[in-house]
Amino acid sequence: MKILTFKKTKDSKDEVGILDSGAKKIISLNSLGIKVPSMQELIYKWDKKTEDTLLKAIYQKEGEFLIDEVIKLSPIPHPAQEIICLGINYLEHAKESAKFKKIAFSGKREEAVYFGKRVNSATPDGGNIPLHTQITQKLDYEAELGVIISKDAWNVKKENAFDYVFGYTIINDISARDVQIKHNQWYFGKSLEGCTPMGPWIATKDEFPTPPILEISSYVNGQLRQKSSTGLLIFDIPYVIEELSSGMVLKAGSILSMGTPSGVGMGFEPPRFLKNGDVVECHIEGIGCLKNTIKE
Repeated sequence: MKILTFKKTKDSKDEVGILDSGAKKIISLNSLGIKVPSMQELIYKWDKKTEDTLLKAIYQKEGEFLIDEVIKLSPIPHPAQEIICLGINYLEHAKESAKFKKIAFSGKREEAVYFGKRVNSATPDGGNIPLHTQITQKLDYEAELGVIISKDAWNVKKENAFDYVFGYTIINDISARDVQIKHNQWYFGKSLEGCTPMGPWIATKDEFPTPPILEISSYVNGQLRQKSSTGLLIFDIPYVIEELSSGMVLKAGSILSMGTPSGVGMGFEPPRFLKNGDVVECHIEGIGCLKNTIKE
C-alpha cells in the first residue's frame, strides 16, 4: 500500500492517509478509526490489525479526497533523527565522483561510507528547492532509494534485515558540491534548508520482492540524467542494516538513503549544475515520481 501525509487546506492539521485501489483518491486514517497524528506515530504503533484494516479499506472503500486537491506533504515531514546516507554506493557514481574531485579511484570499495543529512523540514513532491546562491554555485541532484525502518533495530543479522523494513520512498539528496569540497566533508553541503525532497509517499515493503531490485532514474527539464537499478548497490540494504545496528540502534521511523547512481550534474563535462527554474524528477519503479522545481 502507499501511505502519505497531507493537509486538506493550508490551515488544517496534518493527516495520514492511504491511496485507494484507483490510486487517485486518499482514504484518511481518521475515517478508519486509526487516530495517529503523524506517519512517525503510525510506524510506532504499526501492527497486524492496523495493516489488515488498511488493506481491507483499499479495496472496499472509495477515497474521500482527490490526491490533486489536497496539499501533499513529505511522508515524514520532520524526521525525528538525521537521515543516514550512503556515499558513492554505485560503482559508476564512485568513478564520476573521483573524476570530478580529481582523485584516483582504485575501482573497488572496501567499506561503506556513511554520513548524516540534517533535515529540519523535508520538501514534498511538488515543492520548491531553494537555490541557495548566497553560498553555492554548484547545486546538484541525486535520486536515491529511501528505506524506512519499521521497529528498533539492534544487532540485526543480514538474513533478518527485511523484518525491520517498513517500506520505501524516493529521496533527492540535493548537494552543494562546492560547499562539500570547501569543507572537505559532506555534512554542511548536504544539509542546506529545503534540500531534502522526499516522497511522494511510502510504499510498504509488501509491494516489492525481497530484495527490491527496482529501476531508478532522474530527469532535469525532461532530459534523462540518471538510469540504473537498485540491484547495483555496492552495499545493499541487509548489509547496511546489519553493520549499522551492530553499533547503534536504528530507531523505528529512521530513514536510510541508499546512495545515487551515476549521471549527477558533476559527472558531465562540463558539469550540469541546477539553475533557477529547473524541474527535477526522480523516479523509482513501483514507488512513483518525486518532482520538484528549483527556485531562487
